[in-house]
Amino acid sequence: MRRYLLSLLLVASSFAATAQDRYVPVEQRLSAAQLAEVGLDATQLQTLNRLLREAEASAPVPMRAPVAASPGAPLPANVPAPAAMHLGLEEGPVSARVVGDVAGWEPGTVFTLDNGQQWQVMKGQMKLRKTLQAPQIEVIPGIAGRWFLQVDEDLPKARVFRLR
Repeated sequence: MRRYLLSLLLVASSFAATAQDRYVPVEQRLSAAQLAEVGLDATQLQTLNRLLREAEASAPVPMRAPVAASPGAPLPANVPAPAAMHLGLEEGPVSARVVGDVAGWEPGTVFTLDNGQQWQVMKGQMKLRKTLQAPQIEVIPGIAGRWFLQVDEDLPKARVFRLR
């Protein structure tokens, strides 16, 4: 129920934020593990987002230099890059090998990769017909900071978040 409320709050705040300002809600700034560690309920989270949005709106807007006219030209050093159209998609996929065997996954399963990263399954479960030894995987970015672990392109993906 708590995740459902956070999802609703995220959707509502993203519509409001898009129409009014460039504020990024706390839910999009933190991982699921970090949000759980903070332990705010939906009302507290909404209040925090409102206060931060108001503080940002009252801050003076910095002057910006004109943006280069030609589409492929680089931006001047003092002009910030435009915000990503879909948060998370500007990051590329992670390709690595799993340390150990993979027989399947379910919520709570942790995948340790040979690059040192650890990813934990949030949603999705799968029991493989055959255990895979140190398979090559991809962790693919999605919209709004979501990540999906893909063991094989013909198998369903698991929704994951990064532990380290």
